[in-house]
Amino acid sequence: MQLERLIAALAPTDVVGGAAVEIRDLAYDAREVPRGSLFFCIRGAIADGHDFAADAVGRGAVALVVERPLDLDVPQLVVPSVRAAMPRAAVEFFGDPTAQLPVTAITGTNGKTTTAFLLRSILSAAGRRPGLLTNVERRVGTEARAVGLNTPESIDLQRLFRQMLDGGNGSCVMEATSMASVKGRLDGTRFAVLVFTNLTQDHLDFHGTMDDYFEAKRRLFTQAGTAVINVGDAYGARLAAEIPGALTFRSDDDLRGIELKLRGQFNVGNALAAAAAARALGVDEAAIKQGIAAVERVPGRFDEVDEGQPFTVLVDYAHTPGALESALGAARELARGRVICVFGAGGDRDRDKRPLMGRVVAELADVAIVTSDNPRSEDPAAIAAAVVGGLDLDVELDRRRAIERALDAASDGDVVVIAGKGHEQGQEIAGQKLPFDDREVVRDALRRLKAPA
Repeated sequence: MQLERLIAALAPTDVVGGAAVEIRDLAYDAREVPRGSLFFCIRGAIADGHDFAADAVGRGAVALVVERPLDLDVPQLVVPSVRAAMPRAAVEFFGDPTAQLPVTAITGTNGKTTTAFLLRSILSAAGRRPGLLTNVERRVGTEARAVGLNTPESIDLQRLFRQMLDGGNGSCVMEATSMASVKGRLDGTRFAVLVFTNLTQDHLDFHGTMDDYFEAKRRLFTQAGTAVINVGDAYGARLAAEIPGALTFRSDDDLRGIELKLRGQFNVGNALAAAAAARALGVDEAAIKQGIAAVERVPGRFDEVDEGQPFTVLVDYAHTPGALESALGAARELARGRVICVFGAGGDRDRDKRPLMGRVVAELADVAIVTSDNPRSEDPAAIAAAVVGGLDLDVELDRRRAIERALDAASDGDVVVIAGKGHEQGQEIAGQKLPFDDREVVRDALRRLKAPA
């Protein structure tokens, strides 16, 4: 694409160094710059892309998008905000793919991934060849891709949409996060259907208040052809009142004749969300039933680990007060004995939710062990202390040992919930990501329990 077309799309305040350049790709990470790229100098909280522009040019960038002209001998498009310009350029460069690809996005605090898996299965049953973008799995065409950001940066996102079209996908199901909304990653994306699941406390380190968190979700609906909203949630009811013509459902309704193999009442709500979205897309009831019945598990979401033990072990991603309440409530329904929970809170994230998580688990579990989640740059002991507050909760900071202790304590009919990390395969400690998969740790521990003395 000639740079002139991107200049027309971005309407920069100034163009320095001419415009007679062919652009072969777009880039925003100076470490990954294909030759012939237009490089976007994003100013972030920690680093400023302008400082890496020379490196980008050295690696093959032939033009820049900047907020201030730089002393570099390449064309430069000067704009008020590079981050705001990036999605507009991406939509133009990749040919506005969501004008052709019907995208259904799921937004909300909890349930996004499971709802996306269920809806993808429904659309597959309906012959609509869906692509998938979640933090557990990505599918482009028939190919599995490495996962990255829950909602990719706008350049990566529009490129993926284009690759889906080129790879034969007839639809796409994705997660849409509040952080991606605020950062403009979803700007320019057309949603055929946008689903709202719920809103409970999370990410307030980023958003500040629940109203700001809600607003980050609400603004996405200006890009939606059809809104599908859970009015069983208080914020969902508020949202539906603001959107004329929204289709609504209640997550506490019955599935009415649809077989759901995923356990837990909260998964009934996820299935209802997927079914409502499918109906908005014109999918028939037979495909909805077939698609929901075909999903037997979602990795790391109320995910059972069975090594023949006489109790149930479930690995779940629950890392908010609301998600823990749902997971432990579902565990109680399954238990013939006690509910045992291993959980923790992530570091460098919403600190206010930590004592709320502790209170939920103290109330709903018979045995609770507070452990380390992903402490990141924080002291794991300080995080655990904030979770415990003044409650009578046991603490074992070694996550592997905490899991082993919970399994050692479990007996016939108990349900053990290992919460917080779900599908994740690493633990972030002091700037390092160390290998750690709750499912594999549980499996190893269960096998040792069964081994003869």
